[in-house]
Amino acid sequence: MSTLTLSIVVVFVFGYLCIALESLTKVNKAAIALLMFVACWTLFMVDPGSYIPAAVGDNVASAVSEVMERHLGSTSTTLFFLMGAMTIVELVDQNGGFNFVRDIIAVKSKKSLLWRIAFITFFLSAILDNMTTAIVMVMILRKLVADHGDRIIYASLVIIAANAGGAFSPIGDVTTIMLWNKSLITAGGVIKELFLPSVVSMVVPALLLQAFLKGNLSYKDEGKAAAMEGDLSAGQRKAIFFLGVGGLIFVPIFKSITHLPPFVGILLVVGVLWLVTELFYRSHGEEDGTQKRILNILRRIDMGTIMFFLGILMAVACLEVVGVLAMAGEGLNVAFDGNHYLITGIIGVMSSIVDNVPLVAGCMGMYPMAEVGDFAQDGIFWQLLAYCAGVGGSMLIIGSAAGVVVMGLEKITFIWYMKRISLVAFAGYVAGIVVYWLERTFLF
Repeated sequence: MSTLTLSIVVVFVFGYLCIALESLTKVNKAAIALLMFVACWTLFMVDPGSYIPAAVGDNVASAVSEVMERHLGSTSTTLFFLMGAMTIVELVDQNGGFNFVRDIIAVKSKKSLLWRIAFITFFLSAILDNMTTAIVMVMILRKLVADHGDRIIYASLVIIAANAGGAFSPIGDVTTIMLWNKSLITAGGVIKELFLPSVVSMVVPALLLQAFLKGNLSYKDEGKAAAMEGDLSAGQRKAIFFLGVGGLIFVPIFKSITHLPPFVGILLVVGVLWLVTELFYRSHGEEDGTQKRILNILRRIDMGTIMFFLGILMAVACLEVVGVLAMAGEGLNVAFDGNHYLITGIIGVMSSIVDNVPLVAGCMGMYPMAEVGDFAQDGIFWQLLAYCAGVGGSMLIIGSAAGVVVMGLEKITFIWYMKRISLVAFAGYVAGIVVYWLERTFLF
């Protein structure tokens, strides 16, 4: 590793530590992430030709811009998807759409609610992506749980369940989509062999977390507060709910039909909801009520979370370009002599530190698909990679899109999550790997 590459790694690690110690430094993690992003790429520009062969002479600026714009484009699709999903969920919430869902799943027992939330999140994230699922479930939790201390325990389980549910579905997580699109895994194979390990990786943490929840819930009475008297009728609020949640479910279908990126589908749903709510408000004789309402919702989007996403993803992109992620994967392969359970297990732990997308992309480039064996289609390595990269992100709160979103929405600190949840998530993660090994040894 060159001195320049080492400097970039040091900057990233230092920035990561500052993000982890946000509760101590009292500096917002978004500011650190943006500075880390700029610092990594500024160091990169000291000698870009050592990483990009085309970046020499007069071609430096254009070559580097092309690389950065490619990564920025990939990052922007995630950011637009996040903003669209947050807008949809917030709009449904403002119209009281989650009130009757709250009434359906509401129970007095805190432990009973934990299991309902866990399984609803798990199966919903297999249809939606884990980030959208996390947003929806946190909004429902806000309707159900008044005490913030209890709610962040539920929200932490939402992170674990959302990542677990996305791991066994070919459309449930970005990494499984990547592996599926490259034909490294099949829909039937990944569902059949990863479903039980994914369930276990959610059930074990739920069993451990229920010890922190005792007694009954005291519900917040917000049934009428969510939508002011005279805004929309009960039927119109339910229509917005079904359009919003149904639209989120439709996004992966839209992608499979049109082959357009998911953020296009989410913006389609935003546009439809905007149009429908405008028509609803006009029928009430309020000419500009909807425009003001939508604009207010857009202003309430947590831009700190968006900026954090931008900074952290672009900083990780720099690590990918300089080859650090690929070197790490190759080093694992040498160190553990091709033991796929250990290699993918450590990759899963790494995915809780850095974004799992470039990690999986690096593994796909390092290990070519084979005709037979562990690297064949639906082989042990690829299925374990799908499981570990998805579920492993739950071990730290910034290890997955769901975690980052919940961190922003519920103001959960990195240190609190690491002290209370990380070992719980790790227990579920290891238990799932053991179950997968038992399946492969005795069943398949």
